[in-house]
Amino acid sequence: MNPLIWFTLVMSLTTSTIITMSSNHWLLAWLGLELNTLSILPMIIKSHHPRATEATTKYFLIQATAATLILLASITNTWQTGQWTISHMTPTTTLLTTTAIMLKLGAAPMHLWYPQVLQGTTMTTALAISTWQKLAPLTLLYMTQHALNPTILLTLGLSSALVGGWAGLNQTQARMIMAFSSIAHMGWLLTAIALSPSLTTLTMLTYMTMTIATFMPITTTTKTITDLGTTWPLSPPTLAATMITLMSLGGLPPLTGFMPKWLILKELSAMGLTMFATLILITSLPSLFFYIRLAYLTLLTTPPTTTNTEHKWRFNLNQPAHTALMIMTTTLMLPLTPALYTTT
Repeated sequence: MNPLIWFTLVMSLTTSTIITMSSNHWLLAWLGLELNTLSILPMIIKSHHPRATEATTKYFLIQATAATLILLASITNTWQTGQWTISHMTPTTTLLTTTAIMLKLGAAPMHLWYPQVLQGTTMTTALAISTWQKLAPLTLLYMTQHALNPTILLTLGLSSALVGGWAGLNQTQARMIMAFSSIAHMGWLLTAIALSPSLTTLTMLTYMTMTIATFMPITTTTKTITDLGTTWPLSPPTLAATMITLMSLGGLPPLTGFMPKWLILKELSAMGLTMFATLILITSLPSLFFYIRLAYLTLLTTPPTTTNTEHKWRFNLNQPAHTALMIMTTTLMLPLTPALYTTT
């Protein structure tokens, strides 16, 4: 793709997210979401593959449906309250808005489009959809948090964590695994929003850091689980660090990924929701299982090697410069939990 066109799309994507994040008017927020969708579509379809075309069509239809629901909710809200501000909401518009945002985030039970879209794109675009594209809908959830029904949010959070764990168990494609991982993390994010906005900020930042750190090393080499094993001769340290990052993504202590789960469980217990805390904790076990399976297949089973592949580590790797920094952040930040929790 032409660098100028690419730059324009990235700038448009960034601007649209900032418009939604800084708006207090329903129409402006909707405009930002629409611009956001239109900016990512050429990125998804740029590989000119039938799967990419399918993914782009699915993404467009889902996002357009969600944006239409938001527009309907905002017009209904204005008709009932006489104001366009996001902070003034009625119960009807709250339900419509929650449905639309769940559709945009790919949270269960509106999640079926998400793994298919990620599977049809390149790894870099899949990373953008998994991280940057979550910011605008989550901002709308933040701004309407005072009016949302906490019971609905907690139910959606539990169902997302459950679906993300169970459905990811029988996947072999790396992008499908990351998609179901993202759905499971959306469940924890929705639970955090129902409890505390500051905790949601910390959970979102941790999720984005872990996802970027996991995606970056596997962007160029990996399509399936078995591909991961063949990258060992290329760079043993990178692959070992990637496996530790996967453990962190699953929320295994003492890695950084345990931090948001720890704090969310603490808040749930403090509010007397012990049964819910137990259930959502159990739903994270399937996710951890398929991460451990990835690590096992990669580190403990050696693929057949030839003389050519044994010395791959001598070649230069095209890893981004900040890969090491992201991986270290993903693994070593748990001791900073008190400081991060009080500052977010």
